Amino acid sequence: MNLPDKFLDDMRIILKDEFDDFIKSYKDKKTSGIRINTLKIDKKTFLDFNLCELNQIPWCEEGFYYDGNFNAGKNPLHDAGAYYIQEPSAMSVVPLLDIKENDKVLDLCASPGGKSTYILSKLNNTGVLVSNEINPGRIKALGENLERFGAKNTIITNNDSKSLEKVFKGYFDKVVIDAPCSGQGMFRKDEFAIKDWSYKKVLECQNIQRQIIKDGYNMLKKDGILVYSTCTFSKEENEDIIEEFLKENLGAKLIEMKRLWPHKIKGEGHFACKIKKCDDEESITRNLKLKDITKNIKDYREFESEFLNVGLDGNFELKGENLYLVPNNFPDTKNLKVLRRGLFLGTLKKNRFEPSHSLSHYLKSSDVKNIENFKLDSKYPLDYLRGNTINTSKSRGWVLVCVENIPLGWAKESNGVLKNHYPKGLRIKY
Repeated sequence: MNLPDKFLDDMRIILKDEFDDFIKSYKDKKTSGIRINTLKIDKKTFLDFNLCELNQIPWCEEGFYYDGNFNAGKNPLHDAGAYYIQEPSAMSVVPLLDIKENDKVLDLCASPGGKSTYILSKLNNTGVLVSNEINPGRIKALGENLERFGAKNTIITNNDSKSLEKVFKGYFDKVVIDAPCSGQGMFRKDEFAIKDWSYKKVLECQNIQRQIIKDGYNMLKKDGILVYSTCTFSKEENEDIIEEFLKENLGAKLIEMKRLWPHKIKGEGHFACKIKKCDDEESITRNLKLKDITKNIKDYREFESEFLNVGLDGNFELKGENLYLVPNNFPDTKNLKVLRRGLFLGTLKKNRFEPSHSLSHYLKSSDVKNIENFKLDSKYPLDYLRGNTINTSKSRGWVLVCVENIPLGWAKESNGVLKNHYPKGLRIKY
């Protein structure tokens, strides 16, 4: 592996006697991790499936190292959102936020969704998560991952930090910034990351990081927590950014700062810093008054009565034919680019309601009157994920198709046939 000379020189200065051990770690195999979605399955039940050899990740209660021979991305439980594939070091960040139920949380640089999905598990369908990604090319993957995880009180936005700061000043209890960085932590598993790296890129990233940590901090309430992280090792993008920020913000208190080095742990390495906002000079909380549209959602309520065992309450918002359930006390986002605002329930068509794939992943199997549940080792979960119809003996209308009682998606049953409603763009080919 041909590592850049400037990188090696910097690591010698930072690591001193540990430098040789650090370089030797580049000969180790990359580590692989999965994190259980506790919104859908508990830890014991998941482990009882015995999918492969799993070993606990020390800093993440829900995270496990897995055998690299296990194809974690090609399993119906992954499609059902029972777990998320994530680099083990990256799982160290969200626990620093100390998320409590009903917190308002911002994931400022969210794609592809590792930290946002983890935050969702901690919120447990309460509070608000704003999941933002500035790069339009990466927003689709973020949306798909959050949908699969069963996102409810989540707003997905596509904006720069300054635009968000104008709307959300003083709004959030917790902010996480997994900052754009020069990506030195990717060197071991990605040859392109080495070729793409330069010291000029370090300085370019540093300028971006200065702005987003400032804007992220301004969006915190008094006593709120900001966690800044990167997957790079350069001092310029880590300690220097924090030191400069603390000098400029005397009301910010450093709680914890740590590095995970690949020669000391099983992982690619990470930097994370936890800061508390002790001042609150201009905190502003804006509440959004949503128009009551309950009279206009009769078809949804009829669907709910006929096919669900639960009733969904909250603020309903109609955008054209699309019906959303929006978090309470949410600011006006009309000046922001928003991919999704809350839980997409489905489409109100003439005299009928068609449930969304998002709703299927939010609901539990016990929430739905008609379910078709398949064992993981049967052929039917993969048949469904491929978009095939499945023969039954009933005509129940909307049915939630599940694997081991974890929802995969909707089907409509008529004359003994389950007509597949799994989204065509998500259908698998394996």
